[in-house]
Amino acid sequence: MWQNRRRAGPCLVALCPSSLPPGSAAFSVESVVTAPIVILVEPQLAENIGMTARAMANFGLSELRLVAPKNGWPKKGVREAASGATHVLDRATVYATLPEAIADLHALFATTARERGQMKRVHAPEPALAEVAERIGRGERIGLMFGRERVGLTNDEVSLADAIVTFPVTEEFPSLNLAQAVLLMGYEWRRAAGLATLRFSGEMLSPPATREALLSLFANLEATLERAGFYAPEKREIIARNMRDMLHRMSMTEQDVRTFRGALRALDRKTGTGAE
Repeated sequence: MWQNRRRAGPCLVALCPSSLPPGSAAFSVESVVTAPIVILVEPQLAENIGMTARAMANFGLSELRLVAPKNGWPKKGVREAASGATHVLDRATVYATLPEAIADLHALFATTARERGQMKRVHAPEPALAEVAERIGRGERIGLMFGRERVGLTNDEVSLADAIVTFPVTEEFPSLNLAQAVLLMGYEWRRAAGLATLRFSGEMLSPPATREALLSLFANLEATLERAGFYAPEKREIIARNMRDMLHRMSMTEQDVRTFRGALRALDRKTGTGAE
């Protein structure tokens, strides 16, 4: 299920390739064909690689490349850490060196929390992924490179990138977990690509209340409060108008009105103040 790559003359040869058929639950054309490629350089912990796969799947990224993972590959516990995003792990490819991993790319963005002293463009995630989305739209293959858990990327590795992406974190604690960094980049990619639609909208399931329903509710409420002795005689009209304004600001639905009237009936029954 895992893919490894070795050098065979001038080209790369895939060993034990696997892929998911179109139409399967984990297969996504948008992620396979038109999304950036995530490259982890010498990742060490299975938990971080698994959580990276999960973060990628959250935002429609599916191509993961591992450069010389520490202690070999696959790693025990990596699939459990992915929490179901195993299709990303199953498609992952392993490379011996970074130049091999990026050979087919048209551009590479390196993530780092440290200033590197290199004459290179530096972006926050939002403008960086806007550029990535534009270039992918032109048919280019773009890589997002992430470094080791403890020390990140070396200066030589950063020098292979077209631009640096850094996060607006605090000076006191700039370090991000590997999967967190991938998650932030994935989120910005989804926004830049115009794919950031919410999975549900919270739309009203009941139509707005009609004027007739609201006027009836006002009358019911005011009569109930009158029977309960709520109004000071000299302020009744002012209080009633204020309460109508308050209910208007709620933009009540038909269900809201029914619920409100039901509550008033329950109070009348409980207090014995209902109209005869």
